[in-house]
Amino acid sequence: MLLIIDDDIAIQTSLSLLFRKEGFTVRIADGPFDTFEILKEETPEIILLDMNFSVDTSGDDGLRLLRRIREKLPNVPVILITGWGSIDLAVEGMKAGASDFITKPWQNDYLVQSVRTTLNLAQPDVVSPNRQKLDQQFRFDNIVGEDQSLLNVLTTIGRVAATDAPVLITGESGTGKELIAEAIHQNSRRKNQPFVKVNLGGISSTLFESELFGHVRGAFTDARTDRVGRFELANKGSIFLDEIGDLDPSSQVKLLRVLQDRTFEPLGSSKSRTVDVRVICATNRNLEEMVAKGQFREDLFYRINLITVRLPALRERADDIPRLANFFINNLKTLYRRPNLHISKEAVNWLKNLSLPGNIRQLKNIVERTVLLSANDELQPDDFRQNLAQPNSMTIASANSLPAVGTMTLEEMEYQMIQQAMAFHNNRVAKVARALGITRFTLYRRLEKFGIPYNTDNSEL
Repeated sequence: MLLIIDDDIAIQTSLSLLFRKEGFTVRIADGPFDTFEILKEETPEIILLDMNFSVDTSGDDGLRLLRRIREKLPNVPVILITGWGSIDLAVEGMKAGASDFITKPWQNDYLVQSVRTTLNLAQPDVVSPNRQKLDQQFRFDNIVGEDQSLLNVLTTIGRVAATDAPVLITGESGTGKELIAEAIHQNSRRKNQPFVKVNLGGISSTLFESELFGHVRGAFTDARTDRVGRFELANKGSIFLDEIGDLDPSSQVKLLRVLQDRTFEPLGSSKSRTVDVRVICATNRNLEEMVAKGQFREDLFYRINLITVRLPALRERADDIPRLANFFINNLKTLYRRPNLHISKEAVNWLKNLSLPGNIRQLKNIVERTVLLSANDELQPDDFRQNLAQPNSMTIASANSLPAVGTMTLEEMEYQMIQQAMAFHNNRVAKVARALGITRFTLYRRLEKFGIPYNTDNSEL
């Protein structure tokens, strides 16, 4: 049973007809009294709650009723229906336990989709099956590992993939967030539709609208032809917004609108277009802290994180290192035509004890570099050692020379240079930024990306 709480008879009628047509049993409540009279008789599967159902239009009545419902029925999902003027209250509602919020005027398809998705996610959790059973149920190509923390992640994404719920993937750099996003798409009903990847960290604020929403001819000086944006390219499919934590405030506002009502205008056009996409986001930054500091919009945060999946760092699943290393070796056998290539047990144990702050990406780089530079078909610990700048390739490099070509990636060099500069300038962020020729904001992003601690008290010195 679906319970609709709203005092507007037109909305009651519209929603009731919509959901009865979709096969739902519907009951209507005008306000708190009717709501709790119905709840005495039966428990709904889901509730649609308008934020304004009395003479008072502030939305406070809806928020109070939500809190009372959550106390009585903590496991029944509640979706808020609100106008743009009540977005702040909707965010408060999400904090109070609402599952989602829909703005007026709503799109019928999107509202029904939200209800079905929320109901699907409200089903009781099941015991995580082992990897073999997971592979029988889902397509997890190229995702290697059997550690329980990874199996928990795969169980979650297998369950939510069939829905259209927005997913936020978090985790350190190099943990495989893009692979998880692809797995969500490949196991969804949109799998035969486009999967469009966008690295938001690599798009400047001036190009944001053109890249994501497209532009029409003449929109700006060099716009000689119309261009289709990434959202339109992803229509009916999924869009993967990587590094969403790097988005500047003005771009966050523009993104919120298309996520909110699924409409946008190409740059230079006044005609709105509608898009149907499943949104998957990823970041290695702590968005909750950014929200608290005013660096990331709270309403956007709640819009993208209906489901949050945290990927474990490789050090948290060290038993998977041998599996990953052998997976990379098997791929390289074919790529480099070395069918007898393999890793000795001693080398596998050595890799398990190696510090890998760059996670899976760094491990893959180390294995491939060693294969390229070693003539041996059986790779021993010494083969890996001699092809690293130092036993740990992420330790500080010599200040007087650059490492040999092929011994480390640009990301590893960047990590080392920043770490060395921080040590030299006693963690004074302003001085480090000047020494590296970058802005403090850019340096803060790099420090958070690599997990390098810094003293905010000295940041202006």
